Amino acid sequence: MDDVDFQLGPDLAGKRIVVAMSGGVDSSVVAALAARTGAETIGITLQLYDHGEAVGRAGSCCAGRDIRDARAVCDRLGIAHYVFDHETRFRESVIDRFADEYLAGRTPIPCIQCNMGPKFTDLLAAARDLGADCLATGHYVRRVIGADGAELHRAADPARDQSYFLFATTQAQLDYLRFPLGALPKPRVRELAAELGLGVAGKPDSQDICFVPDGDYASLVKKLRPEADTSGAIVDEAGRVLGQHRGLIHFTVGQRRGLEIGGTPEPLYVIRLDPATNQVVVGPKAALAVGAARLSGVNWLAGAYAGPMTAKVRSLAKPVAARFDGDRVRFDAPEYGVAPGQAAVLYAGDRVLGGGWIEETSGMVAALA
Repeated sequence: MDDVDFQLGPDLAGKRIVVAMSGGVDSSVVAALAARTGAETIGITLQLYDHGEAVGRAGSCCAGRDIRDARAVCDRLGIAHYVFDHETRFRESVIDRFADEYLAGRTPIPCIQCNMGPKFTDLLAAARDLGADCLATGHYVRRVIGADGAELHRAADPARDQSYFLFATTQAQLDYLRFPLGALPKPRVRELAAELGLGVAGKPDSQDICFVPDGDYASLVKKLRPEADTSGAIVDEAGRVLGQHRGLIHFTVGQRRGLEIGGTPEPLYVIRLDPATNQVVVGPKAALAVGAARLSGVNWLAGAYAGPMTAKVRSLAKPVAARFDGDRVRFDAPEYGVAPGQAAVLYAGDRVLGGGWIEETSGMVAALA
């Protein structure tokens, strides 16, 4: 039980820790470990979306069942638990934006938007209102104290690392946040849950996109934006029509499957989506090569850092050598599958330097200009 350091000093008596609780095993273990420190511990849950309850699917973050699980853990630990209804804000800032991004031919990442809005901004405000000394979450990422203060680092368990999704965490937020599980592998967290007698020890992990039942995001987008289900042409880079598509929402940059185009001398990939003409533009893999990407909404956590760095342009992508000049990331070698709407996150080793939203890309020749 000594794996966790809340970085509040050696004596936690008189301290207050608020724990963001989703009802899953990770945040439940954080709450239990916080309570064992002797600090006053309070669990808070944001009710964001209840579709998982409606379809009976386990693992839908902050739905009805999850709220009950969080409350049961708090009851067992003897700590207070509060629920705040944020469904309207979640719909406006996450779900509606998710649908609108697909309409614009982009590939959204709702988990980052959720962290930027309801999960961090709103939870931090609630924790401060409760007079807490920090807000602790179950994210797998490390908060390391460096020479200039708190830094954001990858989790020790690379299979669980969530740093890509937290690039937009501001320095002020990082100063207040704690991530007790960042140094632990997931199996150890489940062991702790069992040792602590938590009923959620064997609960499945939440889905990547919690509000999309069975991963059918296209059906949700069509329900919210009926105009998204508009067919159009699949064209090559010269504008020649090669086939028809059922709607831009079914495609993303770098995709190969689902094009249903035969008779071509080499495999074709989605090169870009053009919402103005409702066209899916395809080409050979070589046409996917990107030399640079312009970013918006850049969040920088590393001060005047000017050393070597790597970039990730998708959550599951391997970091690649890159440079950054303020609003543009330049790749040392061609990078593939770089999609507007995704994030580019920059690292120095395990440290998160910052990142931003990919707005547009350019080829290797243009990147060198």
